[in-house]
Amino acid sequence: MSAQIIYTVSIYTENNIGLLNRISAIFQRRHINIESINSSVSEIENVTKWIMVVKLSEEQMKKIIGQIEKQVEVIKAYYHTEEETIYQESCMFKIKSNLLFDERHIQNIIKESNSRIVTVNKDFFVIEKSGRKEEIDLLYRELNVFGIMQFTRSGRIAVTKDEMKISTMLAALQH
Repeated sequence: MSAQIIYTVSIYTENNIGLLNRISAIFQRRHINIESINSSVSEIENVTKWIMVVKLSEEQMKKIIGQIEKQVEVIKAYYHTEEETIYQESCMFKIKSNLLFDERHIQNIIKESNSRIVTVNKDFFVIEKSGRKEEIDLLYRELNVFGIMQFTRSGRIAVTKDEMKISTMLAALQH
């Protein structure tokens, strides 16, 4: 069996109800876990872009892309290695406010991790961090010793290093 690697999958779609279920079922039937998923508007008007992160072989990835593109609402699907993309994740930590003032070390962690404080009130403060998965994991471990009241992280957002031909392809279809 081929080596499994991490792929960033970009799927350009119409924004239709039920499509996410059908696409995730393609992975589910093959017992492949979706590591993260993000949905947003794309650079093309009225087109949604999904970014999924999966770990599998290239052979499996090619088959799955073919299955995804069979969905009527899917305009185009691509897959890329980590080296072919520029990507980030975002996260937020909610922590008790007294720690911000009583634990000088937390202020150093915030500064050294290039995080920023989003809000502070008498009960809690919120830190926001954008970066690579490893950076967020490290910050989580550093803050966890102080007690994290709430934590959330986004799925990966990514752009490719090479030009994506999707805009040109869609412009040609519309004429």
